[in-house]
Amino acid sequence: MASSVTDVLHAAVDWVTLAFEAPFARAVVFGVHIGGHLFVEGLLLVVILYLLSQKSYKPPKRPLTKKEIDELCDEWTPESLIPPLTKEMWREPPVLESAAGPHSKINGKEVVNFASANYLGLIGHEKLLDSCTSALEKYGVGSCGPRGFYGTIDVHLDCEARIAKFLGTADSILYSYGLSTMFSAIPAFCKKGDVIVVDEGVHWGIQNGLYLSRSTIIYFKHNDMASLKSTLEKITLENKRAKKIRRYIVIEAVYQNSGQIAPLDEIIRLKEKYRFRVLLDESNSFGVLGHSGKGLSEYYRVPIEKIDIVTAAMGHALAAEGGFCTGSARTIDHQRLSSSGYVFSASLPPYLATAAISAIDVLEENPTPITKLKENIAILWAGLSDLQGLEIASDPHSPIVFLRLKTSTGSLKSDLQLLEEIADQVLKEDSVFVVTSKKSTLDKCPLPVGIKLFVSAAHSESDIVKASEALKRATVSMLTNHA
Repeated sequence: MASSVTDVLHAAVDWVTLAFEAPFARAVVFGVHIGGHLFVEGLLLVVILYLLSQKSYKPPKRPLTKKEIDELCDEWTPESLIPPLTKEMWREPPVLESAAGPHSKINGKEVVNFASANYLGLIGHEKLLDSCTSALEKYGVGSCGPRGFYGTIDVHLDCEARIAKFLGTADSILYSYGLSTMFSAIPAFCKKGDVIVVDEGVHWGIQNGLYLSRSTIIYFKHNDMASLKSTLEKITLENKRAKKIRRYIVIEAVYQNSGQIAPLDEIIRLKEKYRFRVLLDESNSFGVLGHSGKGLSEYYRVPIEKIDIVTAAMGHALAAEGGFCTGSARTIDHQRLSSSGYVFSASLPPYLATAAISAIDVLEENPTPITKLKENIAILWAGLSDLQGLEIASDPHSPIVFLRLKTSTGSLKSDLQLLEEIADQVLKEDSVFVVTSKKSTLDKCPLPVGIKLFVSAAHSESDIVKASEALKRATVSMLTNHA
């Protein structure tokens, strides 16, 4: 069809040219012979210039009448500010009415609490309470300013120095909110064009930091070193610019979404072989792993200098709030100017900084809670070893004991519903408070859902036995009803 149209156009041009050739056969202008084709081309140029000089047609403007405006307003439907709420979104979690210790109160009922990350049992510790009371009397409650604008108080500097001394690093930096530590630290170092290789099981705070960095994100299979090795190898060999761009590996020490422990020794070997940097989140391992609670590096006997950036939340083992990043002096100084969570947020309330200092002091003076925590984890593992329908998916040394279904019901939604029914029955019938790994709509973690138990050094053996027996009964009952 296109070729036939082209042929017709060529024939028409040839005919017009021939028609004008005869009259202009002897025409000469300034020594140049004027043929018919030049006349046609000149005519076309004049037409084109004329058309380009004309203004486009616009219909005459007429203001809308009041009736027309009212009709348009009646027809307009504004877009909802929030997504439609489903039945699952209406679920309200139980509300604590006391301190989040090993025994808490929910709706006036005493329960054994396995839902709080009070790993060392320091909530309500006398030394922490005394230090907080003294700080409140001296400094008041809040700081009322960011660190760079009159929000730096002497206890902030003391806390940063105390953390660095405890971990054996050059310097540390405090953040006022634990979750913001990772999603502020990552964009401070990782920029557009950089490559970040990250475990697919990382928590939402890390996911948000990756998004804000605008870097190229590549996931490897959860805690799978073969997958990590092949990913690093592929990036190094296939990317011609690999040696010229910054490359990072981002992991958690103890994964919040699975309870697995990252094999740091293998990761460091791969990091050095392929020349990547490592960012490690120790939120659930600081104060827990290692004989003195210094975290994953002590657990694997890896020098902490081999880890480029270490972050952690202080709301778990230290029973305070906020977070910190530790490492070399240059790494820390860079964040004081480039990390949004540090530069623009009001600084950590002084009494929480003193609480963190006191918690580290307690840990150094008496590491018994670490030993007790390990014993409690072992007791819970033994009690849950023959659990019907559920299996333990976490590491034997992890303070997060993660239970998942041995056989899925067929969908993530139905799996979660079944697990929530088990957790509800355990709370209702046996006064044991456990939580499911329910994720928000923002969380893109692909790992299976499960029931999480946060073990504390403050739990007694009878607490752990009670939780084990309650889960066994509830699991048998619920799985029988769903069969």
